[in-house]
Amino acid sequence: MATPGKHPSTLTRRGLLAATAGGLLLSGCGRGEQGQPRTGGSRAPAEQEIVVGASLELSGRGAAMGTLQERALRITLEGLNVDGVQVGNMRRKVRLLLRDNASDPRTAAQQARELAQQDNVHALLGGTLAETSMGIIAQAQEIRIPFISLAYGDGLVLPLADRTFIYKVTPDTQDIARRLVRLLVERKHRRVMLVAGSGLHGDSGVKAMKQAAKGAGVELVTVTRLPRTGTDFRPVLREVADREPKAVVLWSHAPDTGEAARTLRVVGYQGPLYLDPAAVNDDTLDARNASSVEGAYAVHPMSLGGSTLTNTTTGALARRDFTFRYIQLYGGFSGFAPYASDALTLITDAARTSGTVDHGRIKAYLRTQVSEGMAGAYAFSPSRHSGMERDSLGIYQVNQGAWTRIS
Repeated sequence: MATPGKHPSTLTRRGLLAATAGGLLLSGCGRGEQGQPRTGGSRAPAEQEIVVGASLELSGRGAAMGTLQERALRITLEGLNVDGVQVGNMRRKVRLLLRDNASDPRTAAQQARELAQQDNVHALLGGTLAETSMGIIAQAQEIRIPFISLAYGDGLVLPLADRTFIYKVTPDTQDIARRLVRLLVERKHRRVMLVAGSGLHGDSGVKAMKQAAKGAGVELVTVTRLPRTGTDFRPVLREVADREPKAVVLWSHAPDTGEAARTLRVVGYQGPLYLDPAAVNDDTLDARNASSVEGAYAVHPMSLGGSTLTNTTTGALARRDFTFRYIQLYGGFSGFAPYASDALTLITDAARTSGTVDHGRIKAYLRTQVSEGMAGAYAFSPSRHSGMERDSLGIYQVNQGAWTRIS
C-alpha cells in the first residue's frame, strides 16, 4: 500500500526544518553560485540508507508545479523516516538529494547523470514538465537506473522496449481525453474548440483529444496552440473568441492555464471552460484568475476532493492525514496531485518488497506495484509503466474559488 508510513499526530514547521537541517530529509536543495543548480558532492550512499535523486522545476516556467511537488516530498519523507524502511534484514532511512533543474531539459539531464554516477542514488524521480522528463529519461535509460516521471504524456514511457527503466505516475492522456469528451457530451457541447499549450504536453493533448472525439460525436471545430510561456496570448485567443465557440477545452499547465483563461475573458469569450489535470494548481485559482475560471470543469485524480472526511479506508485516511499536514506546514491545500509523494513511496515500496536497493531489482518490482497513493490508485505491470488507474479520475468544478467534485 503506497502510504507514507507511521508519523507523529502533529508536525510543526520548526520540527520539519530541524530534521531537514540535520540531513535526514533533504540535502543538496537550492541553487549554487552564478545561478547554477547545486549538485552536491560525491558522497556515496550509506549502507543504511535508501538514496533517491530528484530533479524538480523549482524555478523557471515549471515552478508553479515543481514547488508543490517539493512540498509533497518533504511531508512523505518525514513520514517514511519515522521508523525507516525495512529492506531485507536492515531498516533504512530515506535520503533525498533534491536539485532545481530551472525548467531546463539540459540541466535536468545533467543532474540525472550526476545523481546516478557521482552520488550513487538508487532511483530517480522528477520532471513535472514533459521536456525535463525527456532529458532525464535519456540518461536514466542509458545508465539503467529506475526513474519515475511526474510529467504528463503517454510518450514518456513508450515504446516500452526503449523505456524499460522508466515509469510515470500521472494519468494516461487517453484516459483524460476520453473523460473530457464524455463530459462534453453530457453537457451537450458537441462543437468545441481546443486550445493547447506549447510543447510536448500540448502535443499529447491534441493527439488524444482528436482520437477521443472521433468516435464520440464531438467535433473539434479548430485547434489553437498557445505561444510559449510568458508570451502575449491575446492575438491567438482573440481569434478563438471571434469564432464564438460554445465551449473551449484548455489543455495546458500552470501558469499558462490561468493566463489563457483570463485572456479569453478579456477578449470576449464568456462560455464554459474545460481543463485537463495539469491546470489544477494554486496559480490557476489565484486571485487574478479567480473570476475567469469560476465555473470551469476539470478532470483530475481523487486527491482534488471527495468524501475523505467520512471514508475510513486506509488510503483515504492516509490522504486525509497528508492534507492535514500540508495545511499545517503551508497554510492551505489546493488539491493538486501530489505525484512526487507517490513516486517516492513507490520506490521505497519496491526496495522493501525486493529486499534490496539494486537498480535492476527496484526496476523489476516497480512494474508489479499495485497500491493506493496520495494522488490516486496505481496498477503497474510489465506491459504498462504508467500505472494510474482510470477510475482514479473524477470531474470537478470551480465553485466560489474552490474545486468541488461533481462526478
